[in-house]
Amino acid sequence: MPIKIDSDLPACKVLESENIFVMTGSRAVSQDIRPLKIAIVNLMPTKVTTETQLLRLLGNTPLQIEISLVQMENHVSKNVGTDHLEKFYINSSDVFKQKFDGMIITGAPVEQLPFEDVDYWNDLCKIMDYAKTNVFSTLYICWGAQAGLYHHYGVPKYGLNQKLFGIYKNKRSTGPDPLLRGFDDLFPIPQSRHTTIKKEDIIKHDDLVILAENKDIGPTIIKTKDNRAIFMTGHLEYDSETLKTEYFRDVDKGLEINIPVNYFPFDDPSKEPYSSWRSTAHLFYSNWLNYYVYQETPFNFVK
Repeated sequence: MPIKIDSDLPACKVLESENIFVMTGSRAVSQDIRPLKIAIVNLMPTKVTTETQLLRLLGNTPLQIEISLVQMENHVSKNVGTDHLEKFYINSSDVFKQKFDGMIITGAPVEQLPFEDVDYWNDLCKIMDYAKTNVFSTLYICWGAQAGLYHHYGVPKYGLNQKLFGIYKNKRSTGPDPLLRGFDDLFPIPQSRHTTIKKEDIIKHDDLVILAENKDIGPTIIKTKDNRAIFMTGHLEYDSETLKTEYFRDVDKGLEINIPVNYFPFDDPSKEPYSSWRSTAHLFYSNWLNYYVYQETPFNFVK
Protein backbone atom coordinates (compact mmCIF):
# COMPACT_ATOMS: atom_id res chain seq x y z
CA MET A 1 0.00 0.00 0.00
CA PRO A 2 1.50 3.36 -0.93
CA ILE A 3 1.62 5.46 2.22
CA LYS A 4 1.02 9.16 1.71
CA ILE A 5 3.46 10.90 4.05
CA ASP A 6 5.63 13.99 4.09
CA SER A 7 8.85 13.35 2.18
CA ASP A 8 10.82 14.93 5.05
CA LEU A 9 9.47 12.54 7.67
CA PRO A 10 12.45 10.50 8.98
CA ALA A 11 10.55 7.27 8.38
CA CYS A 12 10.32 8.04 4.66
CA LYS A 13 13.98 7.33 3.85
CA VAL A 14 14.02 4.23 6.04
CA LEU A 15 10.96 2.76 4.34
CA GLU A 16 12.20 3.60 0.85
CA SER A 17 15.47 1.79 1.65
CA GLU A 18 13.37 -1.28 2.50
CA ASN A 19 11.52 -1.05 -0.83
CA ILE A 20 8.27 -0.06 0.88
CA PHE A 21 6.26 2.16 -1.43
CA VAL A 22 5.77 5.63 0.03
CA MET A 23 4.02 8.42 -1.84
CA THR A 24 4.44 12.16 -1.46
CA GLY A 25 1.47 14.49 -1.62
CA SER A 26 2.21 15.72 -5.15
CA ARG A 27 2.04 12.23 -6.60
CA ALA A 28 -0.97 11.22 -4.53
CA VAL A 29 -3.20 13.94 -5.98
CA SER A 30 -2.59 12.57 -9.48
CA GLN A 31 -4.43 9.35 -8.60
CA ASP A 32 -8.20 9.41 -8.97
CA ILE A 33 -8.95 7.44 -5.82
CA ARG A 34 -9.85 8.28 -2.25
CA PRO A 35 -7.08 7.13 0.10
CA LEU A 36 -7.90 5.48 3.38
CA LYS A 37 -7.47 8.03 6.15
CA ILE A 38 -5.64 6.56 9.14
CA ALA A 39 -4.88 8.51 12.32
CA ILE A 40 -2.02 7.36 14.53
CA VAL A 41 -2.31 8.69 18.08
CA ASN A 42 1.34 8.25 18.99
CA LEU A 43 1.73 8.15 22.77
CA MET A 44 5.15 6.49 22.73
CA PRO A 45 8.17 8.57 23.83
CA THR A 46 10.25 7.17 20.95
CA LYS A 47 7.97 8.79 18.41
CA VAL A 48 10.21 8.53 15.32
CA THR A 49 10.87 4.84 15.95
CA THR A 50 7.17 4.11 16.48
CA GLU A 51 6.24 6.06 13.34
CA THR A 52 8.61 3.94 11.27
CA GLN A 53 7.45 0.67 12.81
CA LEU A 54 3.77 1.32 12.19
CA LEU A 55 4.17 2.84 8.74
CA ARG A 56 6.21 -0.19 7.68
CA LEU A 57 3.27 -2.45 8.52
CA LEU A 58 0.62 -0.17 7.05
CA GLY A 59 2.50 -0.11 3.75
CA ASN A 60 2.00 -3.78 2.95
CA THR A 61 -1.23 -3.78 0.91
CA PRO A 62 -2.10 -2.25 -2.49
CA LEU A 63 -4.31 0.72 -1.55
CA GLN A 64 -3.32 4.28 -0.85
CA ILE A 65 -3.23 5.46 2.79
CA GLU A 66 -3.17 9.01 4.05
CA ILE A 67 -1.57 9.19 7.50
CA SER A 68 -2.31 11.77 10.19
CA LEU A 69 0.10 11.65 13.13
CA VAL A 70 -1.55 12.90 16.31
CA GLN A 71 0.07 14.33 19.45
CA MET A 72 -1.59 15.09 22.77
CA GLU A 73 -1.41 18.86 22.84
CA ASN A 74 -1.58 19.14 26.65
CA HIS A 75 1.41 16.83 27.11
CA VAL A 76 5.07 17.82 26.81
CA SER A 77 7.12 15.21 24.92
CA LYS A 78 10.67 14.92 26.29
CA ASN A 79 12.22 12.60 23.71
CA VAL A 80 11.46 14.37 20.44
CA GLY A 81 12.03 17.93 19.32
CA THR A 82 9.18 20.40 19.06
CA ASP A 83 10.19 21.04 15.43
CA HIS A 84 9.37 17.44 14.54
CA LEU A 85 5.99 17.58 16.27
CA GLU A 86 5.05 20.95 14.79
CA LYS A 87 5.96 19.84 11.27
CA PHE A 88 4.54 16.32 11.12
CA TYR A 89 1.81 16.09 13.80
CA ILE A 90 -1.66 17.48 14.28
CA ASN A 91 -2.92 18.32 17.77
CA SER A 92 -5.39 16.05 19.51
CA SER A 93 -8.13 18.69 19.25
CA ASP A 94 -7.73 18.68 15.45
CA VAL A 95 -8.92 15.06 15.35
CA PHE A 96 -12.49 16.23 15.95
CA LYS A 97 -12.49 18.30 12.78
CA GLN A 98 -12.43 15.28 10.48
CA LYS A 99 -13.42 11.64 10.11
CA PHE A 100 -11.08 8.67 9.71
CA ASP A 101 -11.40 5.22 8.21
CA GLY A 102 -9.08 3.78 10.84
CA MET A 103 -7.23 4.87 13.96
CA ILE A 104 -4.33 3.44 15.94
CA ILE A 105 -3.81 4.37 19.60
CA THR A 106 -0.35 3.26 20.68
CA GLY A 107 1.02 2.11 23.98
CA ALA A 108 2.65 4.46 26.48
CA PRO A 109 5.09 4.03 29.39
CA VAL A 110 2.51 5.15 31.96
CA GLU A 111 0.91 1.81 32.80
CA GLN A 112 1.94 1.89 36.47
CA LEU A 113 -0.01 5.11 36.97
CA PRO A 114 -3.76 5.07 37.58
CA PHE A 115 -5.43 5.98 34.30
CA GLU A 116 -6.85 9.20 35.73
CA ASP A 117 -3.37 10.35 36.81
CA VAL A 118 -2.03 10.40 33.25
CA ASP A 119 -1.79 14.07 32.29
CA TYR A 120 -3.53 13.61 28.92
CA TRP A 121 -6.18 11.15 30.13
CA ASN A 122 -9.16 13.46 29.63
CA ASP A 123 -8.03 14.40 26.13
CA LEU A 124 -7.50 10.74 25.24
CA CYS A 125 -10.97 9.84 26.53
CA LYS A 126 -12.47 12.46 24.21
CA ILE A 127 -10.61 10.90 21.26
CA MET A 128 -11.74 7.39 22.23
CA ASP A 129 -15.36 8.57 22.48
CA TYR A 130 -15.10 10.39 19.15
CA ALA A 131 -13.67 7.29 17.49
CA LYS A 132 -16.74 5.21 18.38
CA THR A 133 -18.87 7.08 15.86
CA ASN A 134 -16.35 8.76 13.56
CA VAL A 135 -13.82 5.96 12.88
CA PHE A 136 -14.72 2.63 11.27
CA SER A 137 -12.19 0.61 13.24
CA THR A 138 -9.78 1.62 16.01
CA LEU A 139 -6.76 -0.48 16.95
CA TYR A 140 -5.63 -0.09 20.57
CA ILE A 141 -2.09 -1.30 21.39
CA CYS A 142 -0.67 -2.41 24.79
CA TRP A 143 -1.39 0.39 27.33
CA GLY A 144 -3.70 1.86 24.69
CA ALA A 145 -5.64 -1.43 24.78
CA GLN A 146 -5.87 -1.32 28.57
CA ALA A 147 -6.97 2.32 28.39
CA GLY A 148 -9.65 1.57 25.81
CA LEU A 149 -11.03 -1.42 27.72
CA TYR A 150 -11.08 0.57 30.94
CA HIS A 151 -12.71 3.66 29.45
CA HIS A 152 -15.34 1.88 27.37
CA TYR A 153 -16.06 -1.13 29.60
CA GLY A 154 -14.59 -0.47 33.04
CA VAL A 155 -12.15 -3.39 32.65
CA PRO A 156 -9.41 -2.91 35.30
CA LYS A 157 -5.70 -3.49 34.92
CA TYR A 158 -3.63 -5.41 37.46
CA GLY A 159 -0.03 -4.85 38.49
CA LEU A 160 2.44 -7.68 37.93
CA ASN A 161 5.15 -8.77 40.34
CA GLN A 162 7.67 -8.55 37.53
CA LYS A 163 7.62 -7.12 34.03
CA LEU A 164 5.98 -9.28 31.37
CA PHE A 165 8.80 -9.20 28.87
CA GLY A 166 9.55 -11.33 25.82
CA ILE A 167 7.95 -13.25 22.97
CA TYR A 168 4.85 -15.26 23.88
CA LYS A 169 2.94 -17.79 21.79
CA ASN A 170 -0.78 -17.21 21.40
CA LYS A 171 -3.64 -19.52 20.52
CA ARG A 172 -6.91 -18.70 18.78
CA SER A 173 -9.84 -18.55 21.18
CA THR A 174 -12.65 -18.50 18.61
CA GLY A 175 -13.55 -19.97 15.26
CA PRO A 176 -12.48 -18.36 11.97
CA ASP A 177 -12.23 -14.58 12.12
CA PRO A 178 -11.05 -12.28 9.30
CA LEU A 179 -8.53 -10.56 11.59
CA LEU A 180 -6.66 -13.85 12.07
CA ARG A 181 -7.12 -15.17 8.53
CA GLY A 182 -3.94 -16.98 7.45
CA PHE A 183 -2.52 -17.13 10.98
CA ASP A 184 -0.80 -20.25 12.27
CA ASP A 185 -2.52 -22.14 15.10
CA LEU A 186 0.11 -20.73 17.44
CA PHE A 187 1.62 -17.33 16.71
CA PRO A 188 4.04 -15.01 18.57
CA ILE A 189 3.45 -11.52 19.95
CA PRO A 190 6.13 -9.44 21.74
CA GLN A 191 5.09 -8.28 25.21
CA SER A 192 6.61 -5.51 27.32
CA ARG A 193 4.43 -4.37 30.22
CA HIS A 194 4.08 -4.16 33.99
CA THR A 195 0.31 -4.62 34.12
CA THR A 196 -2.24 -7.02 32.72
CA ILE A 197 -5.95 -7.64 32.20
CA LYS A 198 -7.89 -10.75 33.18
CA LYS A 199 -10.13 -13.02 31.14
CA GLU A 200 -12.85 -13.06 33.76
CA ASP A 201 -13.27 -9.31 33.42
CA ILE A 202 -13.52 -9.51 29.63
CA ILE A 203 -16.13 -12.27 29.42
CA LYS A 204 -18.50 -10.24 31.61
CA HIS A 205 -19.19 -8.09 28.55
CA ASP A 206 -21.28 -9.65 25.80
CA ASP A 207 -19.97 -7.08 23.31
CA LEU A 208 -16.36 -8.30 23.65
CA VAL A 209 -14.83 -11.34 21.95
CA ILE A 210 -11.45 -12.83 22.89
CA LEU A 211 -9.75 -13.79 19.62
CA ALA A 212 -6.43 -15.00 21.04
CA GLU A 213 -4.88 -15.73 24.41
CA ASN A 214 -1.94 -17.28 26.18
CA LYS A 215 -2.73 -19.58 29.10
CA ASP A 216 -0.06 -17.94 31.25
CA ILE A 217 -0.59 -14.25 30.45
CA GLY A 218 -4.28 -14.12 29.54
CA PRO A 219 -6.14 -12.50 26.61
CA THR A 220 -3.90 -10.95 23.96
CA ILE A 221 -6.27 -9.96 21.13
CA ILE A 222 -9.84 -8.81 21.86
CA LYS A 223 -12.42 -7.16 19.64
CA THR A 224 -15.93 -5.77 19.80
CA LYS A 225 -18.55 -7.80 17.98
CA ASP A 226 -19.13 -4.98 15.50
CA ASN A 227 -15.36 -4.87 14.69
CA ARG A 228 -15.20 -1.16 15.51
CA ALA A 229 -12.50 -1.66 18.18
CA ILE A 230 -9.54 -4.07 18.36
CA PHE A 231 -7.49 -4.39 21.55
CA MET A 232 -4.03 -5.98 21.37
CA THR A 233 -2.05 -6.29 24.59
CA GLY A 234 1.36 -6.66 22.91
CA HIS A 235 3.54 -5.01 20.29
CA LEU A 236 3.50 -6.72 16.89
CA GLU A 237 5.00 -3.52 15.46
CA TYR A 238 8.28 -4.00 17.36
CA ASP A 239 11.51 -4.36 15.40
CA SER A 240 13.90 -7.28 15.92
CA GLU A 241 16.02 -5.28 18.37
CA THR A 242 13.36 -3.31 20.25
CA LEU A 243 13.27 -5.64 23.26
CA LYS A 244 17.07 -5.72 23.26
CA THR A 245 17.16 -1.93 23.42
CA GLU A 246 14.66 -1.92 26.29
CA TYR A 247 16.57 -4.60 28.15
CA PHE A 248 19.97 -2.90 28.00
CA ARG A 249 18.38 0.49 28.74
CA ASP A 250 17.09 -0.88 32.04
CA VAL A 251 20.35 -2.70 32.75
CA ASP A 252 22.29 0.52 32.25
CA LYS A 253 19.93 2.28 34.67
CA GLY A 254 20.58 -0.39 37.28
CA LEU A 255 16.95 -1.49 37.25
CA GLU A 256 15.92 -5.05 38.08
CA ILE A 257 14.99 -6.62 34.77
CA ASN A 258 14.75 -10.22 33.61
CA ILE A 259 16.08 -11.38 30.25
CA PRO A 260 13.14 -11.28 27.80
CA VAL A 261 11.79 -14.80 27.37
CA ASN A 262 12.03 -16.66 24.05
CA TYR A 263 14.03 -13.82 22.54
CA PHE A 264 17.83 -13.99 22.73
CA PRO A 265 19.33 -17.19 21.24
CA PHE A 266 19.98 -19.56 24.17
CA ASP A 267 18.85 -16.73 26.50
CA ASP A 268 22.24 -15.12 25.95
CA PRO A 269 22.01 -11.29 25.74
CA SER A 270 25.40 -11.18 24.03
CA LYS A 271 23.86 -12.87 20.97
CA GLU A 272 21.90 -10.96 18.36
CA PRO A 273 18.14 -11.55 18.58
CA TYR A 274 16.01 -12.29 15.55
CA SER A 275 12.37 -11.68 14.75
CA SER A 276 9.95 -14.60 14.93
CA TRP A 277 6.85 -12.39 14.62
CA ARG A 278 7.46 -10.29 11.48
CA SER A 279 5.19 -12.30 9.16
CA THR A 280 2.46 -12.38 11.84
CA ALA A 281 2.70 -8.60 12.19
CA HIS A 282 2.36 -7.93 8.45
CA LEU A 283 -0.57 -10.33 8.17
CA PHE A 284 -2.34 -8.82 11.18
CA TYR A 285 -2.15 -5.26 9.88
CA SER A 286 -3.06 -6.28 6.33
CA ASN A 287 -6.12 -8.15 7.62
CA TRP A 288 -7.17 -5.22 9.80
CA LEU A 289 -6.86 -2.73 6.95
CA ASN A 290 -8.60 -4.97 4.44
CA TYR A 291 -11.43 -6.62 6.37
CA TYR A 292 -12.13 -4.15 9.16
CA VAL A 293 -11.34 -0.81 7.51
CA TYR A 294 -11.33 -0.87 3.69
CA GLN A 295 -14.30 -3.20 3.20
CA GLU A 296 -16.41 -1.32 5.74
CA THR A 297 -15.76 2.31 4.84
CA PRO A 298 -17.74 4.18 2.13
CA PHE A 299 -16.12 6.05 -0.73
CA ASN A 300 -17.58 9.33 0.52
CA PHE A 301 -17.54 10.23 4.19
CA VAL A 302 -20.89 11.17 5.70
CA LYS A 303 -20.79 14.84 6.56
